[in-house]
Amino acid sequence: MPSQKTGFVQRVFSEVPATYELINHILTLGFDIIWRRRAARIAAMTDGDQWADMCTGTGEMAAYLSRLAPKGTRIYAIDFSPPMLEEASRKPEADRITFVSSDIKALPFPNESFDLITMSFATRNINLSRDILVQSFAEYYRVLRRGGRFVNLETSRPSFAPVRKCFDLYIKLFVELIGGRISGSRTAYAYLAKTIPRFYPPEELAGIMCQAGFEKVTFQQLLFGLAAIHQGTKL
Repeated sequence: MPSQKTGFVQRVFSEVPATYELINHILTLGFDIIWRRRAARIAAMTDGDQWADMCTGTGEMAAYLSRLAPKGTRIYAIDFSPPMLEEASRKPEADRITFVSSDIKALPFPNESFDLITMSFATRNINLSRDILVQSFAEYYRVLRRGGRFVNLETSRPSFAPVRKCFDLYIKLFVELIGGRISGSRTAYAYLAKTIPRFYPPEELAGIMCQAGFEKVTFQQLLFGLAAIHQGTKL
């Protein structure tokens, strides 16, 4: 079953690269740009010169990191969707980024390869089950060096019930409708509309990171808890 779900997610994201960023900006009213830049600034405070952006998609986070990284830093952008990587390779910053096509559950890197791993708005998509999410995070832990950091940006579950209900209603009414109409893939945005309300609250996601081996796990909520930036360290 997990492999079937993985294949489905891969097909979904192969249908939407050309419009993916535009739809994200529209659906979040541009807040995804602000949040991603904030996460990139937090991530860029990492020491070391080997950085990787997992599930990079169209490469927005990798591009932000390339602008902030000290000279000599090597940045990898990793995704399992060749069409997404092809779109990412068109970015002006692409000549400073190494693109790798890979399933993040079995990365083609030796132990302790990276000083920093980032991921933005992709955790829901690798959450095929709690066990698989732990496995994916454990793979990130494996390829991080001692002292390395994992910075994760994702939509979240607001704790304040009225905000949560309004958020869920917005997702139900607009994500599938707007995303499907602009992208031409109703299937893709029907899927995304279902994953957002089912995702973990920030405290539970922090626990999953700890279960994968990370320590010093913290999180900060954004815009009344609509999104969160989690950080964890490999000690």
